[in-house]
Amino acid sequence: MFRQWLCSAMGVLVLAAAASAQLVDEFNPPPSGCCLSMSAHRLAAQLDDWNQLGRYHQANKELKAQPVEPGRVVFYGDSITDVWKLAESFPGKPYVNRGIGGQTTSQMLGRMYADVIELKPRAVILLAGTNDIARNTGPMTATMIQQNIKAITELAKHNGIKVILCSILPVSDYPFERSQKSLSPDPKTPMRNVSQKTNGRPPSDILKMNAWLKSYASEVGAIYVDYFGPMVDEKGWLKDGYAEDGLHPNAEGYRIMAPIAEAAIQQALK
Repeated sequence: MFRQWLCSAMGVLVLAAAASAQLVDEFNPPPSGCCLSMSAHRLAAQLDDWNQLGRYHQANKELKAQPVEPGRVVFYGDSITDVWKLAESFPGKPYVNRGIGGQTTSQMLGRMYADVIELKPRAVILLAGTNDIARNTGPMTATMIQQNIKAITELAKHNGIKVILCSILPVSDYPFERSQKSLSPDPKTPMRNVSQKTNGRPPSDILKMNAWLKSYASEVGAIYVDYFGPMVDEKGWLKDGYAEDGLHPNAEGYRIMAPIAEAAIQQALK
């Protein structure tokens, strides 16, 4: 049904463009990208499963077929959770990774039952919001992000799951600055006047959201995890050496995060 709608909508756009078109003296269109049909197919597939419920569908079926391990905890979030090697950071722990790269709180809310509640964990540790600030699924207000986090929290608590809310990590431009310097190794040659703007995530927005997360966690009896404090430098950026791209923690970054997360989990499981 959706594919039919998508094709109809594209047809309407083509007709609208044709209606307003006119002949030109010279054929000089802008360069087109490669493989349009492949791109359209990928887009349609993404829209068919916007929340990416299919990502962990089979893994969830297999997990639910087994007895629930005591102390099960679901790590829930975006790419920072997705690429976290939990077995290395928490050997022997029954921790389940349900992170999906690029996701926003809207998408996470939509898969709460499938990827968290039905797994019957004792606790869920939520690390989310950075992609909302970056507008991965469109413009978001702070209130919209907060409402999604509230809904996730309320769903978990209603189902007897302890909630751990994590601060959004700082970001940095350090890798971008190094790449710019490599383009202008001669100190007499000025660097290009370009700013990465900290990965599209203004530090001021991160600070505001973290302040709200801490306050809300206290208000509803959730546990607040402060990753931000130990990982931020004097400039307000993610400490150099904790990420290769200024956004996603590397092994050293996760080494800092792991004991902070574990302390919060043990507090939640008491």
